[in-house]
Amino acid sequence: MSLTHFDSAGQAHMVDVSDKPATARTAVAEGLVLMSPDTLALARGGAAKGDVMGVARLAGIMGAKRTADLIPLCHPLPLDKVALDLAADPTLPGIRITATARTTGRTGVEMEALTAVSVACLTVYDMLKAAQKDMRIEGIRLLEKPAANPAIFTLRRVR
Repeated sequence: MSLTHFDSAGQAHMVDVSDKPATARTAVAEGLVLMSPDTLALARGGAAKGDVMGVARLAGIMGAKRTADLIPLCHPLPLDKVALDLAADPTLPGIRITATARTTGRTGVEMEALTAVSVACLTVYDMLKAAQKDMRIEGIRLLEKPAANPAIFTLRRVR
């Protein structure tokens, strides 16, 4: 197996996608911020800095829009949609964050969905760190990405 971001001489390069057709692309990623029940109650009720989940949602959207600025070989993409769902989950306890990114283009939006989740998780941590410094960010992963055949618009689960 070869890695697409390296040429035959082993030099890093941006993948040439100019011959690929523009298709609808979607990716879904998730991440968790694990915390104590007391800290989760703060996040749900409004912490001293304000609406934790609302601010984290906006930060995730902004992060997705800046992905190509953060990851050197990512193509800058015109995003059609970035949506974040932040859900308090008392069974963790913590906040489960899911991001969906969509575009019509020649390359996928996996990195944008992963960046959105990562930035949202970091924002939750930042806003709640005064209450609990030992929170953990875990499980950042890609859940779904486009099927291998671009003509098929269904998503497949990533294992």
